[in-house]
Amino acid sequence: MPEVGITVRKIANAIGAEISGVDLRRELSDDTVAEIRRAWLDHVVIFFRDQDLGSAQYLAFAERFGTPVEYPFIKGLDGFPVITPVIKLEHERVNFGGVWHSDTTYLDDPPMGTFLLAREVPPLGGDTLFANQYLAYEALSDGLKRTLEPLVGVSSSIKADGSKTREDRIADSPTKYSREVFTARHPVVRTHPETGRKALYVNTAHTVCFDGWSVEESAPLLKYLHQHQVKAEFTCRFEWRPGSIALWDNRAALHFPVNDYHGHRRVMHRITMRGDRPR
Repeated sequence: MPEVGITVRKIANAIGAEISGVDLRRELSDDTVAEIRRAWLDHVVIFFRDQDLGSAQYLAFAERFGTPVEYPFIKGLDGFPVITPVIKLEHERVNFGGVWHSDTTYLDDPPMGTFLLAREVPPLGGDTLFANQYLAYEALSDGLKRTLEPLVGVSSSIKADGSKTREDRIADSPTKYSREVFTARHPVVRTHPETGRKALYVNTAHTVCFDGWSVEESAPLLKYLHQHQVKAEFTCRFEWRPGSIALWDNRAALHFPVNDYHGHRRVMHRITMRGDRPR
């Protein structure tokens, strides 16, 4: 049976739910993990509060949902290479990943999901926004859906919108892949392998053009899609506290860390989970 007292509470109509009544330091039953996974699939991003986890406990929890993979550009924690530190220091002006995106879509098999654990947060600011890409797709006209269905998006790791947000961390924690260029092609509309629902699968950080189209030809339609897919009615906003955890579905969500806390330090630990090739 699920943990006694576990509850799932929506935080917005479009996306997001907070789960309470569970201590993630404990070894969870299979039923509880299944209940959490159902909530994740239903709400696209789920949140936990006040989880005082060590790195080993955090990794053990993530492994109940899939296989963690290393981030190619930044070295992970000592002893835990699949846990990536996501840091903005007091003197820095650019935050890591500070643009609407789905994680690493420039990989052939982008991650299915991402865990993020707050270690240090600013006194105010540093929230993260999430956008439901099922709803973004479903709100399109039938004519535009027909136009998008056969299209393939080209994602690159060097598109300036995304690459500039990781330069500080590459400078102090590089890997052997830090200067490599990754490019992948994925359907603009993907079908979720678990829910069967269709979702928009482009993002302003990594999608450079449509396959077979020039960058210039692609730009007007991509601009429209990027504006459409993050409309307020598709989103939720999460305020972090130390010990907060988010788990979002990269197959159906975009996220955006708000960069509104200059002069303060923010430290998060991220784990991404191996995914499959989008279809």
